[in-house]
Amino acid sequence: MRAVEDAVKVKIPDNARIIRNLLHGAQFQHDHLVHFYHLHALDWVDVVSALKADPKATAALADNVSNAQMGGAVYFKSVQERLRTFVESGQLGPFANAYWGHPAYKLPPEANLMAAAHYVEALRIQARAARLHAIFGAKNPHLQSLVVGGVTCVADLTPDRIAEFLYIWKETQNFIENVYIPDLVAVASFYKDWGAIGGTQNFLAWGDFPETASEPESLYMPRGVIKKRDLANTAMAMQEGVTEHVKRSWYTDGPPKHPYKGETKPLQENPTYKPDDGKYSWLKAPRYENESCEVGPLARVLVAYAKGHADLKPVVDQTCQKLGIPVTALFSTLGRTAARGLETLTIGKAMEGWIMQLVENVKNGDTKTYQAWDWPAGEAIGLGLNDVPRGALGHWVRIEDKKIKNYQYVVPSTWNLGPRCENNKMGPVEEALIGTPVADPKQPLEVLRTVHSFDPCIACGVHVIDPDSNQVYTVKAL
Repeated sequence: MRAVEDAVKVKIPDNARIIRNLLHGAQFQHDHLVHFYHLHALDWVDVVSALKADPKATAALADNVSNAQMGGAVYFKSVQERLRTFVESGQLGPFANAYWGHPAYKLPPEANLMAAAHYVEALRIQARAARLHAIFGAKNPHLQSLVVGGVTCVADLTPDRIAEFLYIWKETQNFIENVYIPDLVAVASFYKDWGAIGGTQNFLAWGDFPETASEPESLYMPRGVIKKRDLANTAMAMQEGVTEHVKRSWYTDGPPKHPYKGETKPLQENPTYKPDDGKYSWLKAPRYENESCEVGPLARVLVAYAKGHADLKPVVDQTCQKLGIPVTALFSTLGRTAARGLETLTIGKAMEGWIMQLVENVKNGDTKTYQAWDWPAGEAIGLGLNDVPRGALGHWVRIEDKKIKNYQYVVPSTWNLGPRCENNKMGPVEEALIGTPVADPKQPLEVLRTVHSFDPCIACGVHVIDPDSNQVYTVKAL
């Protein structure tokens, strides 16, 4: 939408901007909660070890760690018994296929039981958080109310609907502040050595959450690029610096191209990985000024920190101080995991102000959520840059005679998990894994920690290919 809006030169109403920010903020709250507890926590938490915990000692630990009143010894005993049922049945359900008992696990049994209980509670909270999208967007995660020119949920700008959004936002934010962040700090305190493992050198953030119609100046999460970990010289990120390489990808060879001129031409033969072959991935290799760049929570937090973000910088400093680690420890798997939580906290707090802005606008009679527009004559190009939970996202569109001539997008997982480029520079995940200590190659838990910290989504990063015909699908709108 942002790409097409840029091409057709339409300015969306203030209410549409606010609602988009709220829906996007809700996605951060939901996505990061799910990632920490249900996709990444078990890389650090040994569920089986929780069976050895003293429920009374666990309750005391929980009271000391968090401000949430989630039950005492009886509660933790009940969670422990539910876990025991899983384990003794031999059917671990969501806890299957893990490396329980691995020597890289460091949490004591009580901390493992506390985290496991919060894992279960987070299942309920994430379901509640998903309802935030339903209020102004109809469904989660693929919103139905977003259109070029604004949003279509004008009928939902009622006191009841806004109050419902505010209520669920507050419930979610309370969990983030009183459970997620304390859990994050508690777990991190046992794994401070990971502040020197899994790091990269360069970071890119397009930024997001515009607070006025002026971008990128008004972006709450700012735009910027950091090279060689030099926070003192953070520069503005310019879309002109983006190219995609295919030298090591299963696409027809060609020079690096900017997305406006991008092509997606898969190899005609069915490719398979060969150790001596130069190509090994369906992902392209995005580069910014010929450099591989990490995108995502850590990139956003580092850019914001370097720019002296009034809300986020103090939170980062306080967390580092509490853990007794320098800010430079953020260049790591530990830092990537911590940054995800700290930006969730900060963006969540900012959402209250956006809700109040919407309330004030509606109170003053402003309920406009859409601006009419028309296709330009001849040729037009447009781009949409924003930052989704996984990282920097860019869409580029070229329009001719009111039809899309070319459309390319560079998504977070392509940035992070892309292969080497024609200059043989590794992608961020490849770079981050170099030097990772692995206690048991047959149980590479340490590798999973770093890979999972990027929140990979390969389906997002690869264009749709039919595995039988190798045909790139063409869609016609009649």
